[in-house]
Amino acid sequence: MDVLSVFANPHRFMGVSKPFAWGFTVLGSLLILYGVYLGLYEAPTDFRQGDAARIMFVHVPAAWLCMFIFAFMAIASFISLVWRHALADVAAKSAAPAGAAFTAVCLMTGSICCYPIWGTWWEWDGRMTPVLTLFFIYLGYIAVWNAMETPQKAARAAAIVCMVGAINLPIIHFSVEWWNTLHQTRTFFTGGDEATYGFKIPMYVVALGYLSFFGGITLFNMRSEVMLTRAEMMLQRKLAGAA
Repeated sequence: MDVLSVFANPHRFMGVSKPFAWGFTVLGSLLILYGVYLGLYEAPTDFRQGDAARIMFVHVPAAWLCMFIFAFMAIASFISLVWRHALADVAAKSAAPAGAAFTAVCLMTGSICCYPIWGTWWEWDGRMTPVLTLFFIYLGYIAVWNAMETPQKAARAAAIVCMVGAINLPIIHFSVEWWNTLHQTRTFFTGGDEATYGFKIPMYVVALGYLSFFGGITLFNMRSEVMLTRAEMMLQRKLAGAA
């Protein structure tokens, strides 16, 4: 049984997704706790910010995940528009709340982390502003699903919003190279000294934890959407039979 066949059939998806949902959620929670422990107690002290920089172990992985999740939603939306995949819209819709939450965490922890250096909680910076825009796109996407009169219209409108909003992702990614901003340039994937790896390993662990937790939560949300659709169909059939 291949992965595509599982996700193409809602009944088959419901049959196999529950253990994966629990497994990813539990694994993600454990990895996050372990990564935060490494960041708080094992990572070296930053020479500029001291222990205040340890919030980076929450902030940086959240920044990665908020972009990854929206890219995931954009791919699912494209699949929905082109191939009318049964669960593509459900996957995108189910991922949106987690994406909005990670974006909010990214913005809040970034402000806390950078205040000692920048001297301000917020700046209309070339990196910060597109991330805030991404947060509002997430909220707009969720609002579209709740504003349309039918699920079919909502799914199509939300997919279009998502694909248009994906234009913001390369702006976020390359903003520190395109413009002279307060935000530091991309330096995390470079360097190999002991101190650098002391910072990298906790962030990688937390990022994997976030990714696993996102997978579990999204599967739970997808299961809820499928069960809600089934309940609505059963109610419609019951009402039709009574008539």
